[in-house]
Amino acid sequence: MKKSPRRRVPTKWRVAGRTSKQQDRRLNEFEIIRRFFDRPPKKTLLGIGDDCALLRPDAGLELAVTTDLLIEGRHFLAGAEPRALGHKALAVNLSDLAAMGAAPRWATLALGLPAADEGWLAAFSAGFFALAERHGLDLIGGDTTRSAQVTIAVTALGEVPSGVAMYRASARADDDIWVSGELGSAALALTHPEIGTAATRLNEPEPRVELGERLRGIAHAAIDISDGLAGDLAHILERSRVGALVDYARIPRAAAFAGIGDAELERDCVLSGGDDYELAFTADGDQRAALEALGRELGLALTRIGTIEAGAPRLVVRDARGAPMSYRGAYDHFGGNA
Repeated sequence: MKKSPRRRVPTKWRVAGRTSKQQDRRLNEFEIIRRFFDRPPKKTLLGIGDDCALLRPDAGLELAVTTDLLIEGRHFLAGAEPRALGHKALAVNLSDLAAMGAAPRWATLALGLPAADEGWLAAFSAGFFALAERHGLDLIGGDTTRSAQVTIAVTALGEVPSGVAMYRASARADDDIWVSGELGSAALALTHPEIGTAATRLNEPEPRVELGERLRGIAHAAIDISDGLAGDLAHILERSRVGALVDYARIPRAAAFAGIGDAELERDCVLSGGDDYELAFTADGDQRAALEALGRELGLALTRIGTIEAGAPRLVVRDARGAPMSYRGAYDHFGGNA
């Protein structure tokens, strides 16, 4: 956004659509920036306060860049708790960086808001910065505007040593397939919000940043599980031009499913439910001991669930008897569930 003909806003953060009288009665753009989003940078040449931020990656490192958009009514319900929303808005981007083995460094934040609500902004920014500070990430700029519904766009940048990033296209025949944590909890929360652990997984996912960095040189291919295991694993198969065989019984899942006793719901959540933000990755069979030790060190379950196979990009999930199971594909924002 360029300079106004009347005044220059000394930052890329803007609040659009207000008259001067409205700004007198409400938080203006300068107060929003100063009070809620302007923090001293730790690894940035120039952060908030100019038309652009200035960055200097360390020598020998590559930049990983990712963007996610969250829209009220599509990705979260109206009235969602703002602190958890601030956490999740950043977490989903850090999860993408983790899948590439990148260490988080910088982010920009663009907000569309129906109103500049002080309480909402305070809680949202607190959730955002609590996660950012855990991972040493600087917020370096963004944009704000008035909109009919809450819209949040985050771009995150990370650094990864040259030549060790994990690509979706790097899976190899005979690789083991692994997943971190448990799957299906976030999707379960959509139908059973009373289950506290599931609701936490949905609203405040934990990006596996340290795991992603530690998988450098161990894993071949990786992806974060945002749209369901079956759909996301299919992306690896397509890019790597390989197939896969997964044993459904091996997939780790929340203990709460046992108490519900709905096998169809469990299968759908575990195989096709989104928002888990765990990592799925492939590795040579000779890395099993190293990965088991890494899981113990991190206090994070790493579970081997299947094998990459040579052949057409096709995922087969088999039940306890060895028979193929049916499942939904990945969620499509324009076409619904596949």
